[in-house]
Order: sequence, then C-alpha cells, then structure tokens
Amino acid sequence: MGIITYNDKSFLMDGKEYTIVSGAMHYFRIPREYWRDRLDKLKQGGFNTVETYTCWNLHEPKEGEFDFSGMLDLGAYIDEAAKLGLNVILRPGPYICSEWEFGGLPAWLLSYENIALRCMDERFLSKVRRYYHALFDHIGQHRLATHGGNVVMVQIENEYGSYGDDKDYLRAVVDIYEECGVDCTLFTSDGTCDWMLSGGTLPEYLCVANFGSHPEVNFAELKKFRDNQPCMCGEYWCGWFDHWYEEHHVREAEELAGLFRDMLASGASLNFYMFHGGTNFGFMNGANHGGKYEPTITSYDYNALLSEAGDMTPAYHAVRRINEEFFGKLPELTCKNSEKKAYGKVELTEQAFVLDTLEAISSPVHTAEPKFMEQIGQGYGFTMYSTTVRGPITDQMLDFDCVHDRAIVFINGEKKGWYERSRHQDNIRIDLRTGEEIRLDILVENMGRINYGPMIRDRKGMTGIRFGQRNHYGWKMYPLEMKDLSGVQYEKCEGGVEKSSFLRGTLTIEGEPKDTFIRLDGFHHGFVTVNGFNLGRYYNDAGPQKTLYCPAPMLKTGENEIVVFETDSSDRNTIEFVDIPELG
Repeated sequence: MGIITYNDKSFLMDGKEYTIVSGAMHYFRIPREYWRDRLDKLKQGGFNTVETYTCWNLHEPKEGEFDFSGMLDLGAYIDEAAKLGLNVILRPGPYICSEWEFGGLPAWLLSYENIALRCMDERFLSKVRRYYHALFDHIGQHRLATHGGNVVMVQIENEYGSYGDDKDYLRAVVDIYEECGVDCTLFTSDGTCDWMLSGGTLPEYLCVANFGSHPEVNFAELKKFRDNQPCMCGEYWCGWFDHWYEEHHVREAEELAGLFRDMLASGASLNFYMFHGGTNFGFMNGANHGGKYEPTITSYDYNALLSEAGDMTPAYHAVRRINEEFFGKLPELTCKNSEKKAYGKVELTEQAFVLDTLEAISSPVHTAEPKFMEQIGQGYGFTMYSTTVRGPITDQMLDFDCVHDRAIVFINGEKKGWYERSRHQDNIRIDLRTGEEIRLDILVENMGRINYGPMIRDRKGMTGIRFGQRNHYGWKMYPLEMKDLSGVQYEKCEGGVEKSSFLRGTLTIEGEPKDTFIRLDGFHHGFVTVNGFNLGRYYNDAGPQKTLYCPAPMLKTGENEIVVFETDSSDRNTIEFVDIPELG
C-alpha cells in the first residue's frame, strides 16, 4: 500500500506506474460476518482495490443521530481490506445513486420545505458538513493513504454532471473534505457525454468515466475532454439492476472479460461495478422514473462477479484469468462458495389483521388533510390513513391527488381495491345516504424513493382525498416503519389470508445455520423478517425476483421467528426455505 498520484499517462503508486484493478462492494449491502469472505474473493481474483459508497441515510437515520455500528462500521470494513493488502476507493456522496433509497440522501431532508438538494443551498450544505465531519471522524485520518492507511482515493459528489452544473457546490464539497482532513487523491466520475463531463467535473481534479461497453470510444471521449490525465473507468457496468415488472439482466462472462482485457491492454485502470452487489435489505431499494415510476427489486445481484449470496460466478473465473494474463500467476484459489440449505416448508400458524394491531405498533398523528409521511417525521415503510366518512355522498368516486407509491383501500375493514403509482387504479365508489357513515382506511407503502435524475425529490404517502369534487378532511395517520413488531397480537391461523396481515411461524434449525432462500408461492406482495431482521420486499405478481436471500448470520441454532407481512392476500399459510435462488 502507498500513495496514489498520476501523470498524463498513468497512475503512480509511490512514484511507480500502477494499474488500479478495483471491484465495488458496499459494506451496507453485505452482512458484516461476510465482509472478510467477500474481500478475500476480491483479493484472490487478482484485484488490488475495493470501492465502496457510503450511505448517509443509514448513518444518520434521524437528524443529528449517527450510527456506525454493525453492518455500518465502515472503519472496520476498511481495516478488513487493509489486512488483505487491498486499497480502498471511497465514494461518500453525499448523493450516491446506487439504486439505493433516495440515492443515499436521508428521508428527513424532505421534511424541510423548499430545501434545494445537491447545490449551493446553505441549509443542505450545513447538513452535508455535519454528516461529513461525523463520517471522517469515524474513519479517522490514520486510515487515509497519506497517513499510512489504505484509503487511496475519495470521490467528489457522484455523477454530478447527470444532475447539475453548480461548480460552487462541487468546490464546497471539496472545502468540507479539507475541513475534515481528507488530503488523498480526489476525483469525479461521470458518463462521457459532453454535458455530463462539463457539468460534473472540476479542472483541478482527476475525472473518470462510467460505462459498460465500447471502452475505446468512451476513453477517446474522456481524453478529448481531459488529455492531461490517465484513463480510468470509474464504473465498468458488468451487469445491471432490475426493476419489478422487468426481466432479470444477464451478461455473457466471456464478453465481459474480453472488454476487461481490452481496457488493460490500452493501459487503463478500472473499477468493476459491481464486483459483488449484495442485497437491498429492509426498505432500502431505490427507484427510477423514466416516464413512469419504476422501483428496484430487493436483490442487488447485478449479474456481478459474485452472486447475491457471494458465490463465484463464471464471470469471476473469466476475469481472474485475465488478471493472471496481465499481472502474473495468482496463488491457488482457496476461497469457496457458501453451503446452502433447503430447510423446507414452514407453516405460519399465527396471523394478525393490520387494522387490528395499529394501536399496538403505532401512535396516530391527527391531521386535517392527509400529509406526506416526511411531514410527520416518518422515513420508510407504510402509513395507514384512517378517517370516518359520513353521508350524504351519492355514488361518487374515491379520488386521490397523489399516491406514492402503492395503496390498499379498506371500507369498514374490508378490502375494496388497490392503487399503484403509474400502473393500476381500481374504481372505488362511495354511496351513502344521510346519517350513514363508514370507516375508511388506506394503507400506503413507500416502495423506494427515486434515486436518479431530476425527480429525486420524491415524497411518500398520499395527499388530497376527494369524493367527486368534495375534499375530505379529518384524518389519523399511523406511521408504520415496521422496525419493532413485538406489539403485534396474533391469533391462530389455518390457511391463507384475504387482506393485509402479519403472519408468524417458526423455523427450527439443528446445527450451524446455513445460507438459504425463501419462496413465497401463493403470496402476492409484502416483506419478510427473520428474528427481527428485515430481509426486504417480495412481489410475486411483478417479478422477476421469486426468492429472498436469507444469510446464515440472520439465523440461529434452535427456533427462529419468521414474520411475513402480506399486503394483499395469500391462498396459503406456508413458505418454503430452498437452496437455489430464483431471480428471473
């Protein structure tokens, strides 16, 4: 390890020519117990560097409260890389894209009216400053290469040219880095379109290019824009992410490796995005909006060199052979894929209808009109909007100003229809005589904030409920972040459920737990927790993903509590633990 600098042709490690061969792995998408295994596979694959984003929204879940523990202990992740002789490229954002919820920005930013994001808005910058100081205090200057550590490069913002052109803002980010003592090589990364490079770069700092094909064309564009630096692909997209309702993305291993060979032969450096994708655990998947709202699936397999479960793929072995071709014979491969276990079917013997448990797991907020969840201090999960509607209302359609992103409608406790942003809207009509009244409950799910493009200011929940032309007022909002479900009161269950319900069962494990995958055939849409850990969403109706990855560290010998929250209905009360994933 040493200090990385560069001249007009190549990178230098302590003054000697050096090729950066890096792989992206995000600590917050991988169980901490598996960090060493994944980093070891990176090293044994012939890589010399690991790249990672940082996740502001997880590190500062509530404003002013920071968390660098467990899976979020970035310092420990950097140290694990150092033990293996791996350099680290750090990409602290504050915005990271990464198909991550809100591009890594914390949801509480949206509680501020009219705050401007990713520009010279002092309110935004003051919060970035506080986060960066906490982040780099945690990392410590001793982990920077300039002070004997292994963090060799730090990114300025992230693909900023795809979003804006505020150079003062980019320089303000650099100024905050300097306040925090960050003195290693800084860089920007963008696509190679003229408008991206011109908007996202600073002339005094290294710029790298992001692409997935045609390296000769993209490097030519990079050299045309900046001819006094070496070529580096900051994100070599070896696969792609998946949205619900789409096909699973795959790429041929040899084609991927061939382009890698071409880049090395040209003298370029590169970072595989992703070397190992991991999982969008919990409610942390992002979304895109390319004409319509498109949420990302739970798996972040990405068709990467390591699978979602950390298994070495044909692409891994093909790339390893290319590394040997250019850098010499590697030691014998000693790392192995994890053992998988098909634990079989688990009966969910208890259930609880969500409306029956509201008061036990949430405290209502009284509002005149329905508000976005951020306006009541909620970040993620679901919000139940409850009200009483009184007649006369003569055959009027229930209508919304806005639903972000999926809603289930109940009248007097019975499911009457559902809405989904950009995709589906049931025609629900209300017909009440004078003196008649109904209880109306609407369960709204945040399916992931938009993480890329001009529409990232993506508030969640619903606004503006009308019957015909008449607005309806007087609501109770129940925030359901689903962090603590211990208050749920269950009843015995024999068969499926017809409406939004929690279902609970027990998986008994003998011996050491193994990695496994959960199939939910017969279920429609919801999420699963194992021993209180949220594995993420399933959406069988949409696909392509049909299984949820359950890592062994989330399990224990003996009894394991399994909770499924099904938003729609299920024709059965059994799930199955299998040893083979199905991603489409």
